[in-house]
Amino acid sequence: MANQQQQNGLREQMESGEVALGVLDSTYSPTLVEVCGEMGLDFVWLDFEHGGPDPWDAPTIEDLLRAAERTGTELLVRLPDTDPTLVRKALDVGVRTLFLPRVETAEEVEEAVRSARFTYDGDPGDRGLAAPRARRWGLREDYVEREDRETMVGTTVETREAVENIEEILAVPDLGFVFIGPLDLSVSLGHPGELDHPDVEEAVETVRSAAVDAGVPVGGLGFGMDDVNQKVEDGYQMLHLGSTTGALQTAVNDWLDDYEHERD
Repeated sequence: MANQQQQNGLREQMESGEVALGVLDSTYSPTLVEVCGEMGLDFVWLDFEHGGPDPWDAPTIEDLLRAAERTGTELLVRLPDTDPTLVRKALDVGVRTLFLPRVETAEEVEEAVRSARFTYDGDPGDRGLAAPRARRWGLREDYVEREDRETMVGTTVETREAVENIEEILAVPDLGFVFIGPLDLSVSLGHPGELDHPDVEEAVETVRSAAVDAGVPVGGLGFGMDDVNQKVEDGYQMLHLGSTTGALQTAVNDWLDDYEHERD
C-alpha cells in the first residue's frame, strides 16, 4: 500500500506550541498549493466562504489535497457554513484542518466540532462511518482512531456576538483553535475597514488574551512581517503571511518600478 501522509502537521505544531506560517491561495490552484509546499510553508489557506470552488465538489477538492499531501503541507480550509453535513463531507474527502465562519455561540461551534468526531467528550460523536477517501476507500485499518486524533476543527471569531461569547466558545471540548478575523469584526462593530479603531483593537485583544489564557491556539492575519513577528510575541501560533495573488502583485509591481524605459 502506498505511503500516505500520516500525521496532521498543523495539529502537531499547535500541540507542541510551535508557530505555523502559511498563505492564502486565492487562485485555488493545485499547482500553487504544490509550489507552496515545496517552499516549506506549513499550510495553505483555502477560503471557500468568499470564493473558490463549490465545497461540495469532491473531485476538485481532492486535487487540491493531493498537491498538499505530496509536498507535506496542510490545507487550512474555511467552510462557507457551519452545517455539520458540510463539515462531515469535507473531512470524508480528506480535509483534516478546517474552520468555521461567522459563528456567534458556543452551541453552534460544539455542534460542528461534534460532527467531526466519532467519539466526543466521552460520548458518541456525530461523524458518519463509511469508506471515503479519508479512509483510503476502506484500506486504512486504524481509521477511527487516526481521524479523531488528527482532525482539527477551529472557528473564526469575526462577529460582535462571538466576542461576547468568547469564554463559552473557548470552553467547547476539542476546539482546535480560534482564528481572529479583524476585517469582518470591524464591520460587525460598525467600523468597516478601520482595523485601528479602538473598538476593533479591544475586541481583537479580548479574543487573543482569552484564548491564550484558555490554552487554545490563536490564528490570525499578518499585516507585514513586523506585525507577524509581534503577533508571535503575543502568543499567536497560526499566521497568514499574505496571498499568492498578493505576492505576484508585489513582484510584478517591483519589476515595473525598476523598468528604466518608457512604456506606452
